[in-house]
Amino acid sequence: MSIPRRSSRNLRLGATSLRLEALSMEELTFKQPSMADRRFALLLVLAQVILLAVISALPGRTHWPVPPALRRAGYLGIAAGGCLAAVGAASLDRGLTALPLPNDRAQLRTGGLYRWVRHPIYSGLLIGAAARAAISGNRWALVSFMALAGLLTGKAQFEERHLTARFPGYAEYAAHTPRFLPRLRQGGKP
Repeated sequence: MSIPRRSSRNLRLGATSLRLEALSMEELTFKQPSMADRRFALLLVLAQVILLAVISALPGRTHWPVPPALRRAGYLGIAAGGCLAAVGAASLDRGLTALPLPNDRAQLRTGGLYRWVRHPIYSGLLIGAAARAAISGNRWALVSFMALAGLLTGKAQFEERHLTARFPGYAEYAAHTPRFLPRLRQGGKP
């Protein structure tokens, strides 16, 4: 479910057409993030990219054995994490941004994958990175994954502060929707 941002009406005056738009209260009160917040957000994204690159690029080692079954499961985990992140990103439509700050086209998403977790893109990244670290047999990939998990937790908290300020319904949504891992309640419903 998404909250509609605006409604519009066309008004025809002779040969001239005028488009009237009704702005929602959230649009009237939306305050752009400060320059300090933008810089910090950029640093978070850069750190994330570096950690993902390290996890991906580290060569395989023999710090632990990687049987063929684990290797196959790891490749499935990488693919599943990538798909989860891609579907989560596509769900944001024009509100998608690299920075953990809502842009002016962002809408509060509470349906689809966002019904199960607040940050499905981060969940997908964590699943894929954990799988890659596990099949690498490299302890430094595992350390990098743990650093990535900590970084994404902090990044999510930073983003949630801004989402709470931007969307009046976000605090209620966050109160009953887990951050990264879905929980199943009685009857199999989230």
